[in-house]
Amino acid sequence: MQKPGLPSNTSFRNWVGEYIWIHQLKSLDIINLPISQKTSLEQSLPSDVIEKGKTFIFVTEVVQNGKEFTWSQVYPGGHTMTNKFIIDQECEMETMAGKKFKATVRMDGGKVVVDFPKYHHSSEIVGNKLVETSVAGGITFKRISKRIA
Repeated sequence: MQKPGLPSNTSFRNWVGEYIWIHQLKSLDIINLPISQKTSLEQSLPSDVIEKGKTFIFVTEVVQNGKEFTWSQVYPGGHTMTNKFIIDQECEMETMAGKKFKATVRMDGGKVVVDFPKYHHSSEIVGNKLVETSVAGGITFKRISKRIA
């Protein structure tokens, strides 16, 4: 839960606290794909996959103590992925598929940012929302989660 005294409208600057967000997938969260490709992609998905996507909900929990973060995502079925990192220090992280890699997470303004040769990810708090943006191969994926605690 959020620590007492923290503003409800803050960024990932040096604070101590815990926020919890919930995200329900939209039809397609990819934002810079031409509409014809989005429509084609949506039409190529089986209807049961689209229905599962509409009810797929996961929770992101972020605990921050200054530059130290614990970032967890809890998926349906109880699968949890947790990464711990310190801003500006190399750390080992893990993908949803279990692949481990090394990265240095940094702060850019109030955003948490990590860059790889072919991938960029940023996360920021905007109002009561967690806004995550990933860019790879010219495609941008934007996920917006609402704060629940």
